[in-house]
Amino acid sequence: MSDARQRIQETIEQNRVVLFMKGTKNFPQCGFSQRAVQILKSCGAEFKDVNVLSDPTIRQGIKDFSNWPTIPQVYIDGKFVGGSDILAEMHQSGELQKLIAGQSS
Repeated sequence: MSDARQRIQETIEQNRVVLFMKGTKNFPQCGFSQRAVQILKSCGAEFKDVNVLSDPTIRQGIKDFSNWPTIPQVYIDGKFVGGSDILAEMHQSGELQKLIAGQSS
């Protein structure tokens, strides 16, 4: 397992909600990342933010890890949830709030 893949795996295992994003939750550096932060915060989620801009190996590694070409990416309970569009859809339907609250749908 590559170093980047191992670090990604450990981050996902050690944090219930993880957002791989451009920038940080206090200073998002793209609109999609900012949208994902706002959605997670509106659900009251405690989440770990991983700034892919500060580490090119993680930036590429997370795309390979999830087999998903874009950033941001959200993981909840060790599972890949999606990017900001999927997050927005799940938020509108109420599914995201249930997932964050730890309820299965």
